[in-house]
Amino acid sequence: MGGVTGCVFCSIVAGSVPAAVVASTDRSLAFLDTRPVFKGHVLVAPRDHVDTLASLPAPAVGPYFAFVQRIAVAVEDGLGAGGTFVAINNRVSQSVPHLHTHVVPRTKGDGLRGFFWPRTKYTSDAEAAEYATKIAAALPSL
Repeated sequence: MGGVTGCVFCSIVAGSVPAAVVASTDRSLAFLDTRPVFKGHVLVAPRDHVDTLASLPAPAVGPYFAFVQRIAVAVEDGLGAGGTFVAINNRVSQSVPHLHTHVVPRTKGDGLRGFFWPRTKYTSDAEAAEYATKIAAALPSL
């Protein structure tokens, strides 16, 4: 598994940059976004560095999206969300050039419209850990 020097997500995968990890597999890592649209906003990234979805090798696509699907279910169940918004930016609006999928908890009337993504912050690392724990607890065994 290869990382790219200077890539924050590769550093998170390597454990040299801290993150509130929700779950991991041998191929992917799910962790909380530090600037969430809504609390419980998870990023799912492949452990190997690939820039975009198009760069993900075909044999990895199925396992990657199966993991994203499990995270989306866990976000809903763990947080009591009404649904999720699942999205990938490729290059344009991609703040980190490492493939990652956003899984954002949604509730009816939450104010999210189109692709306007207001940001918030966790009040503390403990609060972020609480959200990560709730989502992780809702995951079926990996």
